[in-house]
Amino acid sequence: MVHGEAWTLKEFFVYPNEYIYWSIQIVMYPFMTGLVAGAFVLSSLYHVFGVKQLKDIARFSLVFSLALLPVAMMPLMLHLQQPQRGIYVMMTPHFTSAIAAFGIVFTTYGLIVASEIWFVYRQFIVETVLELRAKQQKTAVESARLFLYSLLSMGAMDLSPEALHKDERAVGILAGIGIPVACFLHGYAGFIFGSVKANALWMTPLMPVIFICSAVVSGIALCIVTYIITMEIRKLIFARKRRNNPRLPSTEELKSAEIQVVTMTAKYLVMFLVLAITLELLDLIFRTYTAVKSWDILRSVIYERDFFKIFILQYGLGNVVPFIIFLRPGLTIRRALVGTLLVLMGVFMMRWNVVIGGQAFSASFSGFMEYQLPIWPSTLELFKEGLFGALSVIITPFVLFFLVTRILPVFGIKDSH
Repeated sequence: MVHGEAWTLKEFFVYPNEYIYWSIQIVMYPFMTGLVAGAFVLSSLYHVFGVKQLKDIARFSLVFSLALLPVAMMPLMLHLQQPQRGIYVMMTPHFTSAIAAFGIVFTTYGLIVASEIWFVYRQFIVETVLELRAKQQKTAVESARLFLYSLLSMGAMDLSPEALHKDERAVGILAGIGIPVACFLHGYAGFIFGSVKANALWMTPLMPVIFICSAVVSGIALCIVTYIITMEIRKLIFARKRRNNPRLPSTEELKSAEIQVVTMTAKYLVMFLVLAITLELLDLIFRTYTAVKSWDILRSVIYERDFFKIFILQYGLGNVVPFIIFLRPGLTIRRALVGTLLVLMGVFMMRWNVVIGGQAFSASFSGFMEYQLPIWPSTLELFKEGLFGALSVIITPFVLFFLVTRILPVFGIKDSH
């Protein structure tokens, strides 16, 4: 069976070799890389621009960006027919193609994130090492933690004010360098689509910019959702522990801190959401006004066949409704959670409409193709390119985030940053 035949439905005149080759995993690829870039930009708002109100969520989003980073390659690896060849992109990076340049950009960004996290957590790591060394009798777990944190400290044990000030400066420099690198990491995904001359829907110079703006929106939204869920779990844990230890923060104190952080972060989400909506509508108006040769087939796809996906799900529920939710005074945690989930759905639908919608019409301009998402994975290919493959990509960063926070906690840390 030809790749794509299992999930492609054809209508009217379509060439025999035409299928929906880029399926759900190629939708997940720009969606996940966008989350990586957006989470990093959110953390940089504090470290670079000094937005003090975002201090509590800055470390959270930075660690979450690290957890999201390995997942950026996961959809591509699942999509490849020969995934063992994927390592060649990392081993032989060059700039002669957009995909090959991914090796350089991804490696550079990964080093920046890892270095910034090390400087942010160096004081915590050193204090943990000194605390464990001071214990006379250690359990097996404590000995293992001492060994791990000793490796992470890399011998930099100086906690003087001068050393901590240098750490803070290094964090600011790395965050400043990381912002354009993070934007380029996701912007080149839009560049890949925007440079495909053979596809009328993708061929636009605005595509990389639109991808970057929506990436920041999705990253901030996901950080808010994860932050809310994490804080709700913390409140339940603290409520139980506080019965035996009244000194612990009360659930009301945690709720107050949660609302303040979410409210301030939502303001920046709205700002980037307005920018993303403006660019997307500008691109749509430009296409309508210029009405190039392929406009007839594009119009039938945009305004007829995909009208519900574009104007109802993407623009309506994914942009307009969250915009109204966040602009209403007295933002609550429940409203913020609903609004951010709708934003994530809107960004995902934007990726879906670009990737799948761009393949919905035949090169003959006289036929259409429809993508049917494989639900039950009867074969390995249907698992990778179907619902369960997409769910695997979505779940993985949360598992990694949980594991990373066992070593580098995101709450309850006192430092100089």
